[in-house]
Amino acid sequence: MTPSASDPNPDVLDSVAAAASDPGRVQPYAELGLADDEYARIREILGRRPTGSELAMYSVMWSEHCSYKSSKVHLKQFGEIPQETPVGKTLAGIGENAGVLDIGQGWAVTFKIESHNHPSYVEPHQGAATGVGGIVRDILAMGARPVAVMDPLRFGPLDAADTHRVLPGIVSGVGGYGNCLGLPNIGGEVVFDPSYLGNPLVNALCVGVLRHEDLHLARAVGEGNLVIMYGARTGGDGIGGASILASVTFDEGGPTKRPSVQVGDPFMEKLLIECTLELFAAGVVAGIQDFGAAGISCATSELAAAGDGGMHVELDKVLLRDSTLSPEEILMSESQERMMAVVDPADAERFLEICARWDVEAAVIGEVTADQRLVVDWHGETVVDVDPRTVAHDGPVYERPVARPSTQDDLQADAAEALPRPTTGPALRETLLRLLGSENLCDRSWVTDQYDRYVRGGSVLTQPHDAGMIRVDEGTGLGVALATDCNGRFAQLDPYAGAQLALAEAYRNVATTGARPLAVSDCLNFGSPEDPGVMWQLAEACRGLKDGCLAMGIPVTGGNVSLYNQTGETAILPTPVVAVLGVIDDVATRVHSGFAAPGEHVLLLGETREELSGSEWANVVHGHLGGRPPAVDLAAEQALGGLLAGAVRDGLLTSAHDLSDGGLAQALAESVLRNGVGAAITLPEDPFVSLFAESAARVLVTVPAEHHAAFEAATEAAGVLCTELGTTDGDALEVTGQFTVGIDELRTVWSATLPAALEDPVQEAFDPQR
Repeated sequence: MTPSASDPNPDVLDSVAAAASDPGRVQPYAELGLADDEYARIREILGRRPTGSELAMYSVMWSEHCSYKSSKVHLKQFGEIPQETPVGKTLAGIGENAGVLDIGQGWAVTFKIESHNHPSYVEPHQGAATGVGGIVRDILAMGARPVAVMDPLRFGPLDAADTHRVLPGIVSGVGGYGNCLGLPNIGGEVVFDPSYLGNPLVNALCVGVLRHEDLHLARAVGEGNLVIMYGARTGGDGIGGASILASVTFDEGGPTKRPSVQVGDPFMEKLLIECTLELFAAGVVAGIQDFGAAGISCATSELAAAGDGGMHVELDKVLLRDSTLSPEEILMSESQERMMAVVDPADAERFLEICARWDVEAAVIGEVTADQRLVVDWHGETVVDVDPRTVAHDGPVYERPVARPSTQDDLQADAAEALPRPTTGPALRETLLRLLGSENLCDRSWVTDQYDRYVRGGSVLTQPHDAGMIRVDEGTGLGVALATDCNGRFAQLDPYAGAQLALAEAYRNVATTGARPLAVSDCLNFGSPEDPGVMWQLAEACRGLKDGCLAMGIPVTGGNVSLYNQTGETAILPTPVVAVLGVIDDVATRVHSGFAAPGEHVLLLGETREELSGSEWANVVHGHLGGRPPAVDLAAEQALGGLLAGAVRDGLLTSAHDLSDGGLAQALAESVLRNGVGAAITLPEDPFVSLFAESAARVLVTVPAEHHAAFEAATEAAGVLCTELGTTDGDALEVTGQFTVGIDELRTVWSATLPAALEDPVQEAFDPQR
């Protein structure tokens, strides 16, 4: 006999009938994160007080994390961006589990990025692991096979004790879960800054592939169709997890609320993926929704709200790991590895057979109705009777006060261009090495080597290249490239420009591979929305991203907002992470980011200006943040992207590496280190500015001698400035007239930082039970 829910206790069961007859019962709405006026509105919607189960449902669905109540007014402007891409129409966009794009030849890709920040601080390993699991199920729910993941991560200073607590666990969670699923991790970021101390950011991206006809949507359609839950059992882990935990500010006291963090089982998720794909292939799924934040409350209300009727659920039929759970706890549980499907009764037997073949438990828990209501029964008593739209879509919308911080003018006036700078060759050499070994520019292999980057055999580019690339179709070589980027210091100086610079860098990173950028998903990480200054940052970043996407002709297909990222009064740097996806017709034509062979021309594309504010040089050498970020020139980015796509297609380039953090100096060092091919270059202007300025819209490329004239003609036709720097050769990086540094010395400095800081505590920190 399969254990299910326990018998109801008539002394504590709060049914709809009881709610109508006992209107004055005191309810713990504040403890569940609801404000006084929100609770009053729920009573107004229902015409009575809510039952305990209804209160649980509204509390998680109206949380900041699930309802976007503070950001909706700013996010709606993304709808102004046309949904067409350079390849074709967007097949599914904002409002779905993930965006789906036509990439040609009957293929589509779906991708999305989300946050799992707060759970990953409380319990690093499980918080990060379940962040990966959740975004993978979003992709699966669109009808796609997940094929790769990426993880932009941000931590406090590398030498901080709490960074040593959270970083190894987060990395082990990301790697362990993805590796067990057999999904390559093809890119991301690892960034350190004091503002993330006590509030690390764990953003997770997944990309999946499907044929156009395989697209599935989250809809409860067809009166009489069955509602089936399948996957892992529902337990007490994750109650109030991502939904409520991520909707408050951490206190100064450190990590608490461990029971709120979900516990992941990647082997169950692997079975769930394969089972679901077979269910799709069998044609037995009429609608589908994954379980993420808010659990059953989310899956039932969103499916019903998006369908053509309502839903009736018998909650006591939910398969449980803990038979003592109350109906409120079952509705709020965020246990992982669960899905909900809408199935025609004629297909139910086949559906359950497929689940059994994959050892995936399944239970029919309800049916689609025609009455526009979501009704949930518990052992014969109705504990929920609501309009599902009021739960899923009609939550509060706040127009929070927005105010430009009074300190912003002074911050922007404090330009880094006025700081002392090196003027001699030896000083420039020392500066290059100091930056190369700094925590934000050093080798990330300590992290990325814990990720399987090549499982499934479709990985074409992975870390440390500028973008990840996956082969979609083996027959034609059709593929996609992805990159995630954001410089929080730039966003602090100017959030409007900072968001556009994040967009531009991700766009440029995709373009360096030879792919054509198609679309954007974003993960907007900010501090407390109750701070008018933070809301100004969010509003400006949204406006900047919208204007940037309009200018570049690429849509935002979905994303995530993560607020309350601060500890006490200390907010994180505004961090609007932008993910860009691009398409390449044949992955065999792609280029790498490192110098490929001696005797080739080294060329700099784009214009270098004296732009040092917010740079790594100012940060590392002077601990300075002030001034204005580099100028944004989206037309130049587009011209550069078009030039690169054509040059890669025509086989003119052997390498391409974008210039961003650390400027030309960092790009040269990384290009030399990638394949151990040295270079001798001559700087065209001020050596310091040439090496360390972080002007945007620039790429370092190498061109064989036989293609040099053709490539220069292409740059002229594209209107892109091309500067000859030198040639590849030898075993050193030589800057003529300034300094020479050997590749071995560069590698020693670059590769030593993370192991030296993290190897001692790593084994203890990796224990997932800590």
